[in-house]
Amino acid sequence: MKIIPARPEDSRLIGESVVEAIGIEIAQNLAGENHTLEDVVNMFAMLAKRDDTQYSYTNTLVALDDRGNPVGVCVGYDGARLHELRLPFFEAVSSCLGLSLEGVEDECDAEEFYLDTLAVLPEYRGKGIAGELLKESIKRAAKPAGLLVDPVNPKARRLYERVGFTKVGDRPFVHVMMDHMQYLG
Repeated sequence: MKIIPARPEDSRLIGESVVEAIGIEIAQNLAGENHTLEDVVNMFAMLAKRDDTQYSYTNTLVALDDRGNPVGVCVGYDGARLHELRLPFFEAVSSCLGLSLEGVEDECDAEEFYLDTLAVLPEYRGKGIAGELLKESIKRAAKPAGLLVDPVNPKARRLYERVGFTKVGDRPFVHVMMDHMQYLG
């Protein structure tokens, strides 16, 4: 396996990964009654092609298998930039899906390198790829790494703890309380 910076052609994988990471329930809420999950994936893939969004390929690492096929992604960015990076996302949700996300708070700390999305294709799970993507993202960060994890997802929590993350508090994510974890080594 090899980990590289994402390229614009990885935008579809990034879009699918974001939808997988946020979960079907949140993705369906974004889709609403008038759109499909495919519309949501397409919106995130469109955002991934840009260089000014939180889901940009420029903020993403891709894991490649031994044949060079992308098998996982990790999206992360400087938490101090979330507000500016999020504006294109809010605009896309409004124009593509007809929703307003006014009142949604920034979920990350300005003092952190925020790990936003981690996803590995199902057939490659259990092979250590997620942990390697996290470690490489942490290595490239210029700030302490932080992330949010759903408290009812013990499998994800164990992964993050194995890598060296510890719960340091709680934070809201789209009005749901999540465990705020930081990499403490």
